[in-house]
Amino acid sequence: MSSADLLSPMLSEVHNSAHPNQKTLIVLLGPTAVGKTDLALDLAEAIGSPIINADSRQLYRDLPIGTAAPTAEQQLRVPHYFVGTLSITDYYSAARYEAEVLKLLEELFRTHDTLLLSGGSMMYIDAVCKGIDDIPTIHEETRTMMRQRLAEEGLPRLAAELKLLDPEYFAKVDLHNTQRIVHALEICYQTGRPFTSFRTATHKERPFRIHKIGLRRERADLFQRINSRVDQMLADGFLDEARRLLPYRNENALNTVGYKELFQVLDGTWELPFATERIKKNTRVYAKKQMTWFSRDTSINWIDLPNTQTSLSL
Repeated sequence: MSSADLLSPMLSEVHNSAHPNQKTLIVLLGPTAVGKTDLALDLAEAIGSPIINADSRQLYRDLPIGTAAPTAEQQLRVPHYFVGTLSITDYYSAARYEAEVLKLLEELFRTHDTLLLSGGSMMYIDAVCKGIDDIPTIHEETRTMMRQRLAEEGLPRLAAELKLLDPEYFAKVDLHNTQRIVHALEICYQTGRPFTSFRTATHKERPFRIHKIGLRRERADLFQRINSRVDQMLADGFLDEARRLLPYRNENALNTVGYKELFQVLDGTWELPFATERIKKNTRVYAKKQMTWFSRDTSINWIDLPNTQTSLSL
């Protein structure tokens, strides 16, 4: 099935459901490696829109290989926003992303009726579409203090402290997710209140229509594409990219699949073939988490993509 075959009914559905004089944000989403990149480029050209990136790690300019960021050629073909805009040491959050994307949309809608946001970061997409709780911005001294405690005391000690300060959040948080545990403690220390007291999950209305399009594949096909992409990343120099970033390994931006495993290789703890298989496995696990998250959203219009054996439209 060609891109044209996919785009024609997609655009017809968007057009037929549109309301007169109302701006539309198309959100193209799906799990990692499903095929968003090429289809997003075709769709952006069809509607005359730039692409607003919704992949949280692609914001960091030092991670082009490990995040499968749009290439220079792809960015020349269609302008991209929120790609390579941050340094590896910059602090960023879904709340900041929400504010910056909404400001950009307000500007772009002056000259566009329809815009495209594309990516797979669940919280970032929800931040734009539904809004995110008004959680205080963390002061630099609080962040520095917690980063030092993490390095000295380790994650299990911090998780035990979170259980005391906010047992409700402790009961639901992924206890292996360093970022979420540390951030919750930062809020507790800075405000003197439990992190959950700020989580109201209030749905914010937007002054534009949102049309979500989800891409999915049969599991075996998706997993094969993930495996092939990891092999291609390594062939493109992923290990060298990780080596350059080794001094920054404790930065939040690098707390992600791929880099964590390759740091083990660079430490001499793992052999590269073993790390490669772990990257593939952990990426597959992440893809399943993405699909579980997206499956709860009944507003998504799903497209089942045909199986591919050789195409790497990732």
